[in-house]
Amino acid sequence: MELLPIFLDMKGKSCLVVGGGATAARKVGNLLRAGAAVTLVSPALCESLARQAEAGELRHLARAFEPADIPGHRLIIAATDDREVNRRIASLANAADIPVNVVDDPDACTFVLPSIVDRSPVTIAVSTGKTSPVLARMLRTRLEAIIPAGYGRLAELSGRYRERVKARFSEQRDRRRFWDRVLQGGVAERILAGQFEEAEAVIEQELAPDALERDMGEVYLVGAGPGDPDLISFRALRLMQQADVVVYDRLVAEPILSMTRRDARRIYVGKERNHHAMRQEEINRLLADLAKDGHRVLRLKGGDPFIFGRGGEEIDTLAAEGVPFQVIPGITAASGCAAYAGIPLTHRDYAQSVTFVTGHLKDGTIDLNWTALAQPRQTVVFYMGLVGLPIIVERLIAHGVSPEMPIALIQQGTTHLQRVYTGTLATIRAIVEADPPVPPTLLIVGEVVRLRDKLNWYSPPDQPVQGATTSIL
Repeated sequence: MELLPIFLDMKGKSCLVVGGGATAARKVGNLLRAGAAVTLVSPALCESLARQAEAGELRHLARAFEPADIPGHRLIIAATDDREVNRRIASLANAADIPVNVVDDPDACTFVLPSIVDRSPVTIAVSTGKTSPVLARMLRTRLEAIIPAGYGRLAELSGRYRERVKARFSEQRDRRRFWDRVLQGGVAERILAGQFEEAEAVIEQELAPDALERDMGEVYLVGAGPGDPDLISFRALRLMQQADVVVYDRLVAEPILSMTRRDARRIYVGKERNHHAMRQEEINRLLADLAKDGHRVLRLKGGDPFIFGRGGEEIDTLAAEGVPFQVIPGITAASGCAAYAGIPLTHRDYAQSVTFVTGHLKDGTIDLNWTALAQPRQTVVFYMGLVGLPIIVERLIAHGVSPEMPIALIQQGTTHLQRVYTGTLATIRAIVEADPPVPPTLLIVGEVVRLRDKLNWYSPPDQPVQGATTSIL
């Protein structure tokens, strides 16, 4: 370890900053946020520092640095654009045993100011030991992207309940178990989702006399998106790595499934046409029973759970059983596959609306409102429409859609196996019969399909720029 990480209590402590530019402003900002009393020495100030000085947030000495400025400070920062002046400040600070930071001169520093992820009262400091400040900033940016702002509120809530938890649980083991449930379970997720009152209600339940015996779990209904693991949301990923049981569908890609906890129990409940590993009613019951046994259950679904994913049926059962649950939306297949195929679902020149429909209903029929689907200047997306393709084409034409209407069939969209077949209502059946696609597939019907040749951007690995596309447009 090159440097000793340390957090100093600077509330009310005197700090000297020499310099009035943008760099000095960043240093001053951190000191003020930590509650320090800042004295700033500089003949001129940048705009932000001038505003802070005028507002009385800092003490400004409008002159050049003098040796007499050194004594009496807890720490010193030299941030002028003159290397010799900075080095002189460092020498005087060292002689007075005052920690000093010199901007852009690591060898002259006795301490460094790290890149900071501020989720107050949670603070994360990133340092590369004076070697690469740019790398430290890059790492900070990545951490900021994956650490929600709500962790600060979670820390505040923990602080408020700390003494009550000590009084409630005399054994350290029980206290640890309690905080594990709070910081990794329903309370934390509600805080991160901005549901503060609900979070406090849950923590009060956790403090009830029979809480440890009751130990109710929770269900996370997570949309896994259309296939590309990079499209998973940060919140979904966090829950995927917390759950101890994973109940997943056929449409969940293996790379996404591998992002769940390695030691989690996996239960496959996938459905294929005329073959269900488990009936929907049995899945609903399974989720409720697992949660009642104290498990954190990840219900992982392809696409979005509320768009032809039967998520509503599942949480209906959970709500009736009193089982806590959360719903984390995913990128639905229509949006993801269309984007990766270069087909905008709406466009001012071609389509002012988009309709999502399923290619088969609960009883296996395709009894849709064909008159509404045949209206001009719209895009119609058919989920699970490969088997019913002949009927879809026939009914649309019968209800007035031109046989020359463009149509696209997207196979395994957003993945490395993506293929896009384009044609017209009159030609698409012959195209797919000559080169049968592999499910899952999605159908897009509308004039927007004409834009694919111009807007196609995604080239799956080992395929040419246009993908493995069949087109008779």
